[in-house]
Formats: sequence, structure tokens, C-alpha cells
Amino acid sequence: MRYVSILFKTLLFAILLSFAIENSGSVILHYYFGYQWQAPLILVILLAFALGAAMGMVACLPYLFRQRRAAQQLRQELAACRALPPLPEHKSV
Repeated sequence: MRYVSILFKTLLFAILLSFAIENSGSVILHYYFGYQWQAPLILVILLAFALGAAMGMVACLPYLFRQRRAAQQLRQELAACRALPPLPEHKSV
């Protein structure tokens, strides 16, 4: 299984490398107020992907913090329950 993983990663790297080589032409990004930025197309694509991934992670942060807070409260409740003395056993007649 390890060899399959290495083979898959190598194949994926080769595909991405060939994509980067094929898209090495320059593009010009036009901003407001006449600003421009000239960069290779692959760099623009990579930056757009990284910015989108970062925005997605930031959007998930409130949910993750809520889950972490709820888990901490449940741990505290569990610790409080474990600190209670055990109940006496009920003997049936």
C-alpha cells in the first residue's frame, strides 16, 4: 500500500508540474485606479487557490470554536460525575 501511495503522489506531482510548465505565460491583472500586476499564469492560479482555501478555513473557525467549547463543557461534566460517590447497590429480594 505504501508503494501505491508513493506512486500516486509522484504521478500527481508530474501532472501538476506539467500543468505549471504549460501555463507559464504572463498575464496582467488590472486593479482599480489603474494599478496592474503582471505575473505568470500558474502563480495567479496558485494564489487564487491559496486565498480561497484560507477564506474557507476562516469561515469554519466559529464552528470549530463552538465544538471545542462544547467538548470542554462535556469533559467538565464527566469529571464532575466521576467525582460523585458511587450509588449503593440495590439488593433484590
